[in-house]
Order: sequence, then structure tokens, then C-alpha cells
Amino acid sequence: MKLNRRIPIVNLLIWPSIIFILVFLMFPLAKVILNSFLDPEFTLKHYLRFFQEPAYLQVLWNTIRIGLQVTLITLLLGYPVAYMIASVPNKWQNLLLICVLLPFWTSFLVRTYAWIVILQKEGVVNKTLMYLGLIHEPLKLVHNTTGVLVGLSHVLLPFMILPLYSIMKNIDMDLVKAAQSLGAPPVQAFARVFFPLSIPGIAAGSILVFIISIGYYVTPALLGGSKDTMISQLIAQQIGEQLNWGFGSAIALVLLLVVLILLYLFNRFVGIDKISFGS
Repeated sequence: MKLNRRIPIVNLLIWPSIIFILVFLMFPLAKVILNSFLDPEFTLKHYLRFFQEPAYLQVLWNTIRIGLQVTLITLLLGYPVAYMIASVPNKWQNLLLICVLLPFWTSFLVRTYAWIVILQKEGVVNKTLMYLGLIHEPLKLVHNTTGVLVGLSHVLLPFMILPLYSIMKNIDMDLVKAAQSLGAPPVQAFARVFFPLSIPGIAAGSILVFIISIGYYVTPALLGGSKDTMISQLIAQQIGEQLNWGFGSAIALVLLLVVLILLYLFNRFVGIDKISFGS
């Protein structure tokens, strides 16, 4: 009898979440979809304009290219960090995880402006390289692709490390030791045993970083140049500056379609349930 009385209460607790999703997520999404097809009558001109104009296709390619590059950079930097965190004693793991999460405690706008100061012609990086005699004139490290990659990689690195750590900490290291005891060198034991078991973490971290990176606006806008325009900047330009809600909505749906395709492929070959932030 007690269980039967609790069921209606649980249902009542669910309704606020459902209403919130409908009002603040589904309704705006439906509005965007309608805006992309109605002008004021049904039309496909916004989508035709996007796919027929080489400049817009270049922006889409820039977005995908930068997203892939950021994903690769964060994977190369995050994998050894996650491996180290998973390998140290438990008393050190929490401290290292706090260090990984430190960027979340600082505004990403502040971090972006900090990178401008560091990477500019008179910044720390150029001055250090010139002092060491490695370069004779300042390098252009900001307001180009380099600046965007550095800024996005710094912001999104924790999103790669955390899923990797979540998978790695559950890998039985005795399997690696067993491979070594059977004559496998440490590198071979890692490549044949540990690495394959960590692939779900690689997939989860990569899909998270890529999806988040292709939708970023502030970092590419401040650190990138005119040749590095991403699709989020194009959407902001069409809606915020030109008030072209129809075309801006169509571009947003193209980006959403790219994300849905990636999620479908990820769920088909890896599984959405593999995405985890650890503990």
C-alpha cells in the first residue's frame, strides 16, 4: 500500500522537469525549425542558399576541421594525463582531479582574454622564444587558427580527461601484469591490453569535445581571424546583426543535424551509455 501511495507523488515530481524541457528546450527548437521553413510561407530558400554558396560551405568545413583538430590535440594531451591519474594511489587522485577541474572555476571569457595576452606579439610566448634565440621576430599566434586551437584545447581538455579517467580507473591492471609475465614487453602489453580497453573512453571524450567545440562562439570570435570563422559566429551574425532569423535558424539546424548524425554513429558503434565523467 505504501508503494502505491508513492507512485503518484513521484509522477508529480517528474512534471516540473517535463514542463521545463517543453518550455525552455522543445518550444524554442520548434520555433527555430518553423523560422527556417517559413518566410512567411513554406520555403527551402534558406537551405538552398546555404548549400549553394561556397562561402557558407567553407564556414561549415572550417567548423568541422577545427573541431577535429581540437579533438585530436585534447586526446594527445589528455590521454597521458588520464593514465597518470588512474595509475597513482587513491589519495592523490582527488588532488589531481581538482587540478583538472580548476579551469571550470574560472570564467572562459577571462581565460580567453588571458590567452590573447600570452600569445600576442608582445606576449610571454614570443618574448621567451626571442630571448632564447629560437626566433628573430614575433610569431603570429593569435587572431588565426593557432589561437583558436590553443584556446579551445585549453577549455575542452577536461572534457577529454574525465571520460578517459572514468574508463581507465576500471581497467584491471592485473591484465597488463599478466601480459608482461607471459613475456610481452611493457609497450606491447600496453598496446595489446590496456589501450584497447580504453577505447570507449577515447570515443566518449572525442565525441564530447568535438560536439562542444563546433558550437563554441566566444573563443573563436576573440582568438580567431576572418579566415577561421565558425558556424556559431555565422549564426550570431545572421540573427544578431542582420536580423535574418530564417537563414540563421536554417544554419543552426544544419549544425544540429551534424551533431545528431555524430551521436547516431557514436551510439551505433560505441554506445551513449559509455559517456561518463567519473567520480
